[in-house]
Amino acid sequence: MARSAGKVLLTGWFSFLDGEATAGDVLALRRLRAVLDHAGIPYDVAWSPGYRAEALHLSDAAEDSYSHLVFLCGPLHGPQVEELHTRFRHCVRVAVGTSVIDASSPAVGGFHQVLARDAPGGVPGVRDLAAGAPAGAATPVVGVVLTHGQGEYGPARRHDEVAEALTRWLAAKDCARLELTTRLDTRDWRLCATPEQFESVVRRLDLVVTDRLHGLVVALRSGVPALAVDPVDGGAKLSAQGRALDWPATLGAGQLHPAELDRWWRWCLTSGRALAERRRRELLATPARGAAVDATDAVLTALSAAVSTSPGPGPGRPRGG
Repeated sequence: MARSAGKVLLTGWFSFLDGEATAGDVLALRRLRAVLDHAGIPYDVAWSPGYRAEALHLSDAAEDSYSHLVFLCGPLHGPQVEELHTRFRHCVRVAVGTSVIDASSPAVGGFHQVLARDAPGGVPGVRDLAAGAPAGAATPVVGVVLTHGQGEYGPARRHDEVAEALTRWLAAKDCARLELTTRLDTRDWRLCATPEQFESVVRRLDLVVTDRLHGLVVALRSGVPALAVDPVDGGAKLSAQGRALDWPATLGAGQLHPAELDRWWRWCLTSGRALAERRRRELLATPARGAAVDATDAVLTALSAAVSTSPGPGPGRPRGG
């Protein structure tokens, strides 16, 4: 079969069976695709099945269907790149936006032309392809705050089931997901060391998805809507806090249906924004005198009663107050 004149196969490290797609590589690909589209040059993209299971894979690309092969972004080295020269030996092979580490390697030498972004002795100042990629639409940034513990709830505990359902559902949403934990640590750079650091992250989010009580509380303190799911059968502390904060997007473990989650997702990203901001103002406002908003007044009463009881209650004696 004769090759289709002028058809190009676009490849990169995102094409290999065990390769990976990075944000930079895919942006570089978008830049090149935009240029080829403008020039009216037909092309296919070969994707790794691990990233795009439904797309054209390198193993299925017919060698005689292409006149040119372009390899873009990433370093030119290794047997996977060398194999392209053997398999597509009848194609004109061009590398663009790549890094050349060893110009004498077969992976580099097999290309008819190498338009490197960096190479020993190369011309400095060549921009990476990703820098000029067409801008895409922004997506929601979602903080995901889950707990995998709380064994004290015994057989009512559905934490693993809730986490699996939420993360499977989230994986299909068009959003930027950021896994967060409320745990603080002054020694681990990956964790926040203070509540202020954690709240600074949350304030920059569009939405929090959580099965933790304090995931809900901190989100609303920050004016960020939360889609909260109580991971305990029948509801426990998260459900109670959802009622205390009058926050409607608080679901039970039995409500993890995609349609229900989608409904509250849409609400959180629309009407829920304004309500979350109102909750923020309410939570951070100075309470009116005599207003019972939390248990601090009761603590003062209990402490006053304890102080007035002297000496403190001994073994077997009733507590004062």
